[in-house]
Amino acid sequence: MQGFDPKFRDFPEYLLESTRETWERRGLAASLATYLHPEVIVRIPMGLMLGEGAVTAAAMSTSVAFPDRRLLGEDVIWSGRPQVGMLGSQRILVNATHRSDGGYGPASGARVRYRMIVDSYAKSNQISDVWDVRDTGALLRQIGRTPQDWARARLEQCDGKAGVFLPEHDVNGPYTGRGNDNQWGQAFADLLERIMSGELSVIEEQYDRACHLAYPGGVEPHGRAAADAFWLGLRAAFPSARFEIHHQIGIEEPLMPPRAALRWSLSGRHEGWGAFGKPSGAEVYLMGISHAEFGPAGLRREWTLFDEGALWLQILAKTG
Repeated sequence: MQGFDPKFRDFPEYLLESTRETWERRGLAASLATYLHPEVIVRIPMGLMLGEGAVTAAAMSTSVAFPDRRLLGEDVIWSGRPQVGMLGSQRILVNATHRSDGGYGPASGARVRYRMIVDSYAKSNQISDVWDVRDTGALLRQIGRTPQDWARARLEQCDGKAGVFLPEHDVNGPYTGRGNDNQWGQAFADLLERIMSGELSVIEEQYDRACHLAYPGGVEPHGRAAADAFWLGLRAAFPSARFEIHHQIGIEEPLMPPRAALRWSLSGRHEGWGAFGKPSGAEVYLMGISHAEFGPAGLRREWTLFDEGALWLQILAKTG
């Protein structure tokens, strides 16, 4: 890979090994200084981090609360070329122990397992643009808290300010691409757009009958009915919100099924009964990332993540 350390065979290995070196081999600040651009931009549902120093500080804080974190890279769905830069959507399964006080509350001693999906743009061996979504709902429930209670406590500490990422907070980064035009990325984009427009019958048509699903809260059901319940519950809560796909990748590789990755958002008002209870009228912004695998009977595996804690911050900031 032109411009990258020759020890990496390809871009997926670059992302997987740099993550492992940072967290499991305790590289932390030294590794982040190596692999992050000094002016890196990191967008998470809880806000915006600018610069390698801010990211390093956040990483150290996380390491204090979860010192034994192991990040198992499940997949990297990627596009681009080394000469112009590449973007990889990395799906990670995190295993850790909540051993110290921190942003998620007092130490519980609980073992936790949750997923995160991170879209990273890199060129010349450095990552400069990042979109990071993690399943805080799963993490919080495993340490004995609900996303609602955590959000309420955080708002009390911050004088009612939600402190979340909103599009108006964003800054222009070096990556301006939209992914690629591979047929599997387009197929997944078409599928989600039809679902979010209310055409839920497409799930019966295009999901494998035995599909394996992974949704926020660490929920891993099977079957079309579970997919229907999840997407209907989300859309019903925000019936007039704007659904927008910001990035899509489709990929076909040897020994792997066709896969796709989408980064998307919902922006609008919480005005319906659905997955988030009584309508609050709150204006919300939801950052989501989805991965999919396809087989002969349609979509056979789907992973969709958004941050429940960030959503409840926005809802409770409105309702008090």
